[in-house]
Amino acid sequence: MKYKLTKETKEVYGLKLFRIEALKDFGDVEKGEKGGWIEKEENLSQENNAWIYGNARVYGNAEIYGNASVYGDAWIYGNARVYGNAEIYGNAEIYGNASVYGNASVYGDAEIYGNASVYGDAEIYGNASVYGDAWIYGKKLISGYFYHTKEKSEKIEIMENDEDYETLYSEPKYEEEGTKKQELLKNNL
Repeated sequence: MKYKLTKETKEVYGLKLFRIEALKDFGDVEKGEKGGWIEKEENLSQENNAWIYGNARVYGNAEIYGNASVYGDAWIYGNARVYGNAEIYGNAEIYGNASVYGNASVYGDAEIYGNASVYGDAEIYGNASVYGDAWIYGKKLISGYFYHTKEKSEKIEIMENDEDYETLYSEPKYEEEGTKKQELLKNNL
């Protein structure tokens, strides 16, 4: 075993979370070092170098494993999975059935949720939200929302904002041609 649950507890949404403590040296963690907060041992693997630092919280059926690092004030919960060499920090939240893995980094106030996957060398930060069935890899999403499932015939338009940013836009078709839905979609982009 590489860590144990301490007697130090914190209540989060009616759940009792336990601070973790390293039982041996591994990765950049030293024996006796206190870590973050988990609800149960299933939240953090006893194998490899995965670790939860500082004030980070992991609970529910969420799992941290491989060489993943979670720190800062990050929250990982629901059925979320963080593994590989992924790093989650800042005020980031990963929840639902979301997965973050590979060398991906999620930080700032970013949120990953739903069935979204972030992997490869992707960086998601700022106020970015990735959700639904979105897959992000090898690119950066700084702010805004990324959610879209499109029909093969649907066209995505790119609008240049300036040298560093662009906006993706499409006008999906609904079964009912309600202009109110389309106007809401346009106003939220």
